[in-house]
Amino acid sequence: MFTGIVQAIGAVERAEVQKLWLWVDPRSWPDPIQLGESIAVQGCCLTVTGLGEALSFDLSEETLHRTTLGALSKNMTVNLERSVRAQDRLGGHFVLGHVDGVGRLLARQSRNEGEVFRFRGPIEGAKYLVSKGCVAIDGVSLTVVEPDGPDFDVWLVPHTLAHTTLGGLRVGDRVNVEFDVLAKYVENLGKGRF
Repeated sequence: MFTGIVQAIGAVERAEVQKLWLWVDPRSWPDPIQLGESIAVQGCCLTVTGLGEALSFDLSEETLHRTTLGALSKNMTVNLERSVRAQDRLGGHFVLGHVDGVGRLLARQSRNEGEVFRFRGPIEGAKYLVSKGCVAIDGVSLTVVEPDGPDFDVWLVPHTLAHTTLGGLRVGDRVNVEFDVLAKYVENLGKGRF
């Protein structure tokens, strides 16, 4: 499980059909990465399958189908977060790293010192979007503002723009979207699924 608070930015060293190698500054985290560890890469939970000059990850067909990871190429940057530990702060919201689908940036507009981004998420997830609710975009925990069907706004403060890959997004870019898992559980409970 993750919190949606990006801890580091990595760079793609190499990408193949079902394999990804990322370079990460070893100073990004106080303790070394372990083989088998879970790391959220652009919001997608991946298992470290190799250590060395670059971390390596295997990509399943499901991952390639539901995320933007298959479109990564050398030198592209990615948001990274290690899985949460029991003693860690939960600064964002519960993010599982199970991406629901791909969305698209529709617009971005400067407001005071931040920016408002408008995204279109997967249509089947629109029911999970509520004003002041949570959504993860490329692994970044954000608060939903003004949902309108599959379209929704989020307000990004300067820190988020500077310390995640979201600041580099252009209108039309594709993003990984994970809807709030608590909303999904509430829906299942309402349907009598336990």
